[in-house]
Amino acid sequence: MTMIRRFFTVALAAAFGCSLATAAPDSKLKIATVDMQELFKQYYRTNEAQKQINVERAHIQKDNNERMTKIRDIDTSLSNLRKQLDDPAINDSKKQALFKDWQVQQQEGIALDRERREFLQRRNQMLNEKMMQRMKGILEEIRKLVEEHAKAEDFDYVFDKSGMSTSQVPFLLYTKDATDITASLLKNLNKDAPADSLRSDSDPAPELPSPAPTGGTP
Repeated sequence: MTMIRRFFTVALAAAFGCSLATAAPDSKLKIATVDMQELFKQYYRTNEAQKQINVERAHIQKDNNERMTKIRDIDTSLSNLRKQLDDPAINDSKKQALFKDWQVQQQEGIALDRERREFLQRRNQMLNEKMMQRMKGILEEIRKLVEEHAKAEDFDYVFDKSGMSTSQVPFLLYTKDATDITASLLKNLNKDAPADSLRSDSDPAPELPSPAPTGGTP
């Protein structure tokens, strides 16, 4: 279960007004709903953060490709040395020298590949942690805006209609006379957005970074 879903599972209620227990018998609760996932996906700062992570991941991949090129060059050299070692026309003295060279290059290739794997895991983990913190900050901005809007409009409760329970059932199944405030909040979030920072329909929906791989060759 992603952090976004865990964040969205709990309804945004406690901070937004009086409780059911204290409401007067004849009072009518003022309830609103909001699609937090939609706000997160369409917020221009989320899109900017996603673009930044794509750039940083491209840099990591570029470094990884350069390391892979060196390792492939060593593999090619090892293959050529193996062919020479298998040549019956080469004398024993020459074979011993070739074999020593083969051993040195093999160890170099193993060390470079181990270093590459560790580099890839370390950099991906650092980037994921960085992006998780950034996305959490964005989610907190959105939560605060929802709270401020709810207080200004005197809503008793605001429920996240995109939230899912642990059994993957929508958290909010039914509300009567609830006002959906998603559109007005999204307009407020993006009021100062640069023209090129808004997500288009063709762009993939932003997601929080997945955990860094623990090993293996990508």
